[in-house]
Amino acid sequence: MNDMSEPRFLVDAYLDWIAKEKIPVVEDFCVDLMKVETGPWSRLGADAAYVHMKGRGDFISILLIDLPPGGKSARQQHLYEEVFYVLSGYGTVVVEDPQGREHSFEWGPRSLFSLPLNAPYRFFNGSGRDRVRIASTNNLPMIMNSFRNEGFIFENKSIFPERFGKEGYFAGEGELVPTHGGRKMWETNFVPDLGEFVLNKWNTRGAGSANMVFSLAEGTMHAHCSEMSTGTYKKGHRHGPDFHVFIVKGQGYSLFWHEGEDMKRYDWHEGCVFAPTDMIWHQHFNTGKEPVRYMATAYGSSRYPFSNEKRRIKLGVDVSVKKGGAQIEYEDQDPRIHRMFLEELTKNEVQCRMNEFMDESILLKKDT
Repeated sequence: MNDMSEPRFLVDAYLDWIAKEKIPVVEDFCVDLMKVETGPWSRLGADAAYVHMKGRGDFISILLIDLPPGGKSARQQHLYEEVFYVLSGYGTVVVEDPQGREHSFEWGPRSLFSLPLNAPYRFFNGSGRDRVRIASTNNLPMIMNSFRNEGFIFENKSIFPERFGKEGYFAGEGELVPTHGGRKMWETNFVPDLGEFVLNKWNTRGAGSANMVFSLAEGTMHAHCSEMSTGTYKKGHRHGPDFHVFIVKGQGYSLFWHEGEDMKRYDWHEGCVFAPTDMIWHQHFNTGKEPVRYMATAYGSSRYPFSNEKRRIKLGVDVSVKKGGAQIEYEDQDPRIHRMFLEELTKNEVQCRMNEFMDESILLKKDT
């Protein structure tokens, strides 16, 4: 029973619970997940850390799972959703369906998957030499702050058979589903390698852009993968908080700014994650010699957006601000942005390819 001698107000049950679990917590704007120090977590039966991004919002956060060579996790079952992204290592996950049957699949670096809600599962590190590191984006903050009851969340026996999908979804099979604006969504539970997955062109988001939205395990967690070709960058845009951007491959930087404030730059490479804060303008740049791929997670999927705000974001992310959307067209961006990009390409001996997609002279306009 709570001690009622002390007044309780403005309680964050999630943060209180994290403190009780006694695992490391990292909080920052941009984090290299391969450098985060983990510590033993008895509930998981392995090392772990929580990563709280500055722009994580109220619904989701990241759990970093760290399995030793030949190690395995304790059996897990809970009423919060997770999207798993494998940062390094190889292994297997075993998940139990409502009939008590076990389904297993092997994953490796750059694998993306989600498990059906409240289905029991365990992770196994398949290597006797290398550690495994997996990032779980999950909505535990929302669930813990809603119910504030550990037993209800971790010992609930409710089953959700509709979340399992087709048998082949655990083997990497899926179905391509059309969505709004000519975009496509891949419905599955498991994507073996995001670095090789075929994406669809999405030219309205910028020069040579490609994208795929995922519907994973019939969940409310969002995930999508985007690519920028060499010598190019995306258009500036903004949205609400909680979009966690993981760099799958390549190198570059992002710019962030609020209206009337100076731009801040964060450099990134494979293994980094960042989360733009609420309604901050941001723009992503590929400065390397290979295409950049990144994967973004959030709460509110394309099938189940959860809130009207997320519906607006999904309908307006590639619509110009001049038409009521949330995107800055190239011709309207700050002239300093393209100059900075050219300077960085020169350092890296990479050729700018923006002129293949538009009249680059527009980007080289003088300050007015």
